[in-house]
Amino acid sequence: MNTQAYTSLALFIDGQWLSEQRKTESVVDPAFGTELGQLPHATDQDLENALSSAERAFKHWRNSSPILRSEILRRFATLIREQAPRIALDLSRDQGKPLAEAFGEVRFAAEHAEWHAEECRRLYGRIIPARDIRVRQSVMLEPVGVCAAFTPWNFPFSQALRKVCAALGAGCTIILKGPEDTPSAVMAIGRLLQEAGLPDGCLNLVWGNPAYISKTLISDPRVSKVSFTGSVPVGKQIAALAGSHMKRCTMELGGHAPVLVFADADIEAAADALAANKLRNAGQVCVSPSRFYVERAAQERFLERFVAKVAQARVGHGLQENVDMGPLCHARRVQAMEALVADARSLGAQIACGGERIGDAGNFFAPTVIHDAPQQIRLLHEEPFGPLAVVVPFDDFSQAIEMANALPYGLASYVFTASSARAQHASQALAAGMVSINHFGLALPETPFGGIKDSGYGSEGGSETFAGYLNTKFVTHFENPPH
Repeated sequence: MNTQAYTSLALFIDGQWLSEQRKTESVVDPAFGTELGQLPHATDQDLENALSSAERAFKHWRNSSPILRSEILRRFATLIREQAPRIALDLSRDQGKPLAEAFGEVRFAAEHAEWHAEECRRLYGRIIPARDIRVRQSVMLEPVGVCAAFTPWNFPFSQALRKVCAALGAGCTIILKGPEDTPSAVMAIGRLLQEAGLPDGCLNLVWGNPAYISKTLISDPRVSKVSFTGSVPVGKQIAALAGSHMKRCTMELGGHAPVLVFADADIEAAADALAANKLRNAGQVCVSPSRFYVERAAQERFLERFVAKVAQARVGHGLQENVDMGPLCHARRVQAMEALVADARSLGAQIACGGERIGDAGNFFAPTVIHDAPQQIRLLHEEPFGPLAVVVPFDDFSQAIEMANALPYGLASYVFTASSARAQHASQALAAGMVSINHFGLALPETPFGGIKDSGYGSEGGSETFAGYLNTKFVTHFENPPH
């Protein structure tokens, strides 16, 4: 196993890396429970310095050429690719996902940086033909200002990078509070953007008590935009605080993604693909398939294949070879899995595989498939955010849609069918921000990513990503023609 030292941890404020004489907390390897490093917490003065430096930098960055912003983001993407092995190593250590998954997250995030570098050059306004020849009408797009962003621990590199690139590409400056459990990826973003030539103050990184930092930043009049990715309950608190100050928001919250598998689909191929996707990042993915609704005629065949694939997954430390799934990121996630399984079992559901933690060291939990479950089990109503799947039969199209749409979540949904008509009808009927049919085609740089209902609002990715970081200004100019 690689013994390379874990990255040193610090705050990043106005171009300076700061760590001395501050309260710290331990960053822990979720597989071994051993300490990786000490993360410094921002003081009140640190937060004030971050706000003032972001405000000061915005005065210049807002007027920078889109070509300059593009060049910096492009250099950033190049540096990510060059240093991906080191970034992925630390990411696997503090988050727990297999090294191959961590490397894939980092490399794919470089595409997002590159896409933002290209798209930010095309943030055009427009001319509107006037009704009077003496009037000129134009629409201008202007950066909204200083942004506060809060990012999660499940994809600490890619989630933070998308917010940072959108803000910087639009001409905003940003203060980012990343996840204290998995800080190495956010540290890498700050280090590489500094190396790419980003001016001081355009990006600031702070760590500490999440509730206190979010309240401090969002309440400050210098912050104009809030972007949050995380759970629904916390997201609602953030949105309420931002709303009380009339701050614009992007909210990418939780999901409980339904899967509709119709009998005419390639059942074996669907089961194989869904098993692999379910176990990605140990199921700690907001778009992870979690409620599997299978047409009754195909249920037995699907369940047999799906359970076989899930049960054979190799679980271990993310840096071990040939590991399919690592540990959960936190001990509390293991406790959540145990509680959901216990609830299902107490109500008569069948556990086809898994259902318990693995060993007594680290946060390992066996990949689990539940079936023959009554509708009232918690797993059918609460996002598991872990390696749990529940398989439920349906008899007709309308029943499948009704069950899929029954929850307040509306992020991702999946459909497997050989019928183009059925696929089209399902894509229209499903109440979700994203529908993926016969494959997993979400979160590409050029496509919008976001949900509806309790899953949030606003999009990241695609040309839509910049909408939340830009003000629209209409200018109408009356001018008498020369005589």
